[in-house]
Amino acid sequence: MNTKILIIGACGQIGTELTAKLRETYGTENVIASDIRKLENDVVQNGIFEVVNALDYNQIENLVEKYQITDVYLMAALLSATAEKNPAFAWDLNMNSLFHVLNLAKAGKIQKIFWPSSIAVFGPTTPRNNTPQYTVMEPSTVYGISKQSGERWCEYYNKQYGVDVRSIRYPGLISWTTPPGGGTTDYAVDIYYKALSDKKFTCFLSENTGLPMMYMDDAIKATISIMQAPAEQIKVRSSYNLSAISFTPKEIAESIKKHIPEFTIDYAPDFRQAIADSWPASIDDSVARQDWGWKNDFDMERMTSVMLENLAKK
Repeated sequence: MNTKILIIGACGQIGTELTAKLRETYGTENVIASDIRKLENDVVQNGIFEVVNALDYNQIENLVEKYQITDVYLMAALLSATAEKNPAFAWDLNMNSLFHVLNLAKAGKIQKIFWPSSIAVFGPTTPRNNTPQYTVMEPSTVYGISKQSGERWCEYYNKQYGVDVRSIRYPGLISWTTPPGGGTTDYAVDIYYKALSDKKFTCFLSENTGLPMMYMDDAIKATISIMQAPAEQIKVRSSYNLSAISFTPKEIAESIKKHIPEFTIDYAPDFRQAIADSWPASIDDSVARQDWGWKNDFDMERMTSVMLENLAKK
């Protein structure tokens, strides 16, 4: 049977680039992008696009039947910093959208689900350095609580009903194509914009706050790789640790200075500092590397070069 893909939340930070790559991989006619509203962007203009509310089961079911969807990528979510401002809606969106696609798969209407988790599932009691795949998880944010709960439900639906759901815990993601989306790690995107426009940046985290990060191309590669892997290789059905690089605001500023020597940074930590302090500084993703052959392509120096080069053109 032909792979037919539905992406829910296709206009978001990850969804935008994931949609483009999936269209390139599977053919434009086999990838249906959807989001809560129709924006004037490549996602909408370069292929099939449908307006859908991730909280409306019937709307999703109709699209699945209309296009004979086999695989769903559920990318709709309220991210960490935004979710703290609206906890009830964040819980509703992050959890109920997941139940909708899990239940469609349980009913045999879709074959495979990708659902993203996050390093936000970890908390202040988690070992901060080289955080293992299996460890203490006591998230302290609404976003983290919803992702941790989602992991448990994914594993449950897989064990109880045989639902083929696959997940990775994204670290902070860095991209030049879409602006930051309200996450705690988004300083690492904004810093490149400000380096080019203002030659200076005020960071909302302190200079030595280490966090796990990843260039978007690697995140997209991991997302598609885990979905293409044979089912028997996917041994973790909650969510896989995923890692590429870890750095502090000070270290990323140093890498930018190699290209823009006059660049300066100062620090004004805000409420996001407490969120960052509750997350790992580095991640052990050896299980993903072993099970389905994950490996990253980008280190910090390569990422900085590509980010500055592309944003300058933009």
